[in-house]
Amino acid sequence: MRASVQQLRELAIFFGVVSGVGCGTMYYLIQKSFTKKDYYTGALEKLESQPSALETIGAPPLKVHHLSLMDQYNHVDKSAAQIKIPISGSLLTGHLFSTAIRDHVNQRWELQDVILKLEDGKNIPIYHSNTPLQGETEAIVNVS
Repeated sequence: MRASVQQLRELAIFFGVVSGVGCGTMYYLIQKSFTKKDYYTGALEKLESQPSALETIGAPPLKVHHLSLMDQYNHVDKSAAQIKIPISGSLLTGHLFSTAIRDHVNQRWELQDVILKLEDGKNIPIYHSNTPLQGETEAIVNVS
């Protein structure tokens, strides 16, 4: 049985559409999985606890937009995470930069820094951890 060119074209279009929808769905689900992580939710909680920063961008309402998975700043591995969360208020837009390290003993993410960088060039420090990074504690122990 031979397939006609028309049938092959229809089959190619069908699989192209199915592949596109599958890729789009996967991209959305990966973005959504980031919103449930401690380094993401913790950064937003720190921002929401800073009334002066919220006032600067014109929040409420604070709008949190989807992460760009193609952004090279966004990187997560077993021991460290850094993400750039796009946000906006009624006055300004910007990005909330979050860095965190994983505590392997407790299996939890600990925020290290949260900085709000606005489109007008302002940088507003939101949070900085006072606990040293793992490499810094090793350096202190080795010096003593």
